[in-house]
Amino acid sequence: MKILTFTGKTPSEAFKKAKLEIGDSGIIIETREIHKKGLGREPLYEIVVGIEEDQLPQSYTKVHKPLHKQPPVVKQSEDVLYEISSAAKQISKISDVTDPSYGYGTPMKNPHANFEPKELKEIKSEIIKLGDKVKIIQNMFWDEKSPDIESMIPPEFAEIYRLASQSGMNKEHLDAIMQMTLQHMPLKMRENSATVKRYFQTLLRKMIPIRLESMPDKNSKKVIMLVGPTGVGKTTSIAKLAARYSFLMKKKYKVGLIVLDTYRIGAVEQLMQYARMMKLGIETVVDPPEFSTALNSLRYCDYILIDTMGSSPYDKGKIEKIYECLEANDTEYNIDVVLVMPSSIKYEDLKATYDNFETLNIDTMMFTKLDETRGFGNIFSLAYETKKPISYFSVGQEVPEDLVYASSDFLVECLLNGFNRSKV
Repeated sequence: MKILTFTGKTPSEAFKKAKLEIGDSGIIIETREIHKKGLGREPLYEIVVGIEEDQLPQSYTKVHKPLHKQPPVVKQSEDVLYEISSAAKQISKISDVTDPSYGYGTPMKNPHANFEPKELKEIKSEIIKLGDKVKIIQNMFWDEKSPDIESMIPPEFAEIYRLASQSGMNKEHLDAIMQMTLQHMPLKMRENSATVKRYFQTLLRKMIPIRLESMPDKNSKKVIMLVGPTGVGKTTSIAKLAARYSFLMKKKYKVGLIVLDTYRIGAVEQLMQYARMMKLGIETVVDPPEFSTALNSLRYCDYILIDTMGSSPYDKGKIEKIYECLEANDTEYNIDVVLVMPSSIKYEDLKATYDNFETLNIDTMMFTKLDETRGFGNIFSLAYETKKPISYFSVGQEVPEDLVYASSDFLVECLLNGFNRSKV
């Protein structure tokens, strides 16, 4: 079967062109509006028609431009890529149609034509295969100027390589994972880019360390300290966690707050206001020796959440002050240190932040501002490199709604398909 396209200022004009060229034997596959009428621009509509080659009239010939009127080779290459992109979208839509009554298989002005379901299935199968091949070709040209595209990457892997690379994932990590995939992926699964993508998603999920949320028991309490750079949302995250543990769990836990951030009066006042609203106990600590006293004053709580002073990752003095508080802890409580970082900075900056706060013996990581970025490969690369589990994601400013406990499914979905609030 040949797939032909005809355009016109109206669907009727495009249809007349098709009828004039190939008669009544074609099958309308799709009618679509390419662009609307605008200032100085005529509207343009396109119909896609399928016809068996032996039904093409002898008068139909494909017109070729004379050589002197053909565009230069480079310009022609750009046009081909544009046409491939359009064709991929077009064929993707066609392959989604499963109901023959949806315009698919409707003869042009030939109501007596009777196509058997088997023939329809064969046509659709061929279109799906063609669509996947076009998709593969399209993705092979995703970055023509890049000198780093590995010649070893098979065509079927081009889409997943492009998505992962553009997500901000570290190239060394991506190449190592791609090599692992090529070595272990069953040959049968390499037949099309869709199965490759599913396999790659499964592999990435297994490589992301996650700390599952657990509740305190009768004989213990959870003490959680949030540390990290200035402006990443530690205080708001503390409020979200406090609201979650106090009101949103099956059991309403008693929560207490400790503030080490006495450098910023505004941060203390903000947390004081949250504490009053939620009726939580709160203590402030100025010097390290006061830290244990503050912990003991909140011993009636199930959760103790500690907000710390924000600092530049390179401000060793403030990081040392937090370390001294941890060292001064002479209570029986173990403190989980959670490094809070924004998802909106590149991998190298995330790694530098982690390296400088690592002296505090980081237990888990929490990432904020997921709603402010489009690339999530940087988060994957940091977890992959450090082997530190992720505990929570903050996806906005609302308290307490915009906090979700971490899952590898959620992160991989964001990495490959972008952040979607409806899936939170």
